[in-house]
Amino acid sequence: MVNVQVTVLSGAGISAESGVPTFRDVETGLWAKVDPYEISSSDGWQRHPEKVWAWYLWRHYMMKAVQPNDGHRAIAAWEDHAEVHVVTQNVDDLHERGGSSRVYHLHGSLFEFRCDRCDLPYDGPLPAMPEPVEVVEPPTCVCGGLIRPNVVWFGEGLPADAWDRSVDAVRNADVAIVVGTSAVVYPAAGLPELALSSGIPVIEINPEETALSASATLSLRAKAASTLPTLLQRLPALLG
Repeated sequence: MVNVQVTVLSGAGISAESGVPTFRDVETGLWAKVDPYEISSSDGWQRHPEKVWAWYLWRHYMMKAVQPNDGHRAIAAWEDHAEVHVVTQNVDDLHERGGSSRVYHLHGSLFEFRCDRCDLPYDGPLPAMPEPVEVVEPPTCVCGGLIRPNVVWFGEGLPADAWDRSVDAVRNADVAIVVGTSAVVYPAAGLPELALSSGIPVIEINPEETALSASATLSLRAKAASTLPTLLQRLPALLG
């Protein structure tokens, strides 16, 4: 399949197969009664940065402890046979650790940090967090601003560079593969629609039916880790 471009659009489902809880799953225990908006919005950050920092710092360490699954590794292995671009809504680094070289994070990354005032990247030390706690004071930038996770919160726009690269990756694809996403969160959910409107076949892989299932070129009720390792070589037969 030389000179073929495959664009993968991934969501929480592929990470869940590595043991990463989805956002709703982790609203238990310490944060069971916390409004999700309070810990995932710029408004919440302005009101209680120590609570928001504690939440994302715990997520950062939790995600470091899990490993890429066969789905992540399969996508990376496709690079031996095709040009592969990964557009992900996930804030973990499992695609990168799985070996993928072109990954565009639409919602940012828990493994990047920046100042909330001057936007200067931060690569300094992080406090240890062996157990989740309710509050942790965020580090301070040299300008006096607070260091925040480089993720997209409610009320914030997507990173322009990642979005532009993602749109280009979809427009130039020979096939788009949508893995583990409910296809309801926009603007990311508009990318499969862009592919279909451009005549690009879209293959959905998800154990559950989604908003995309009816319009996808092919919708497979399956999990990523068991389906992706053999999918590339099966594409000609699947697409007829």
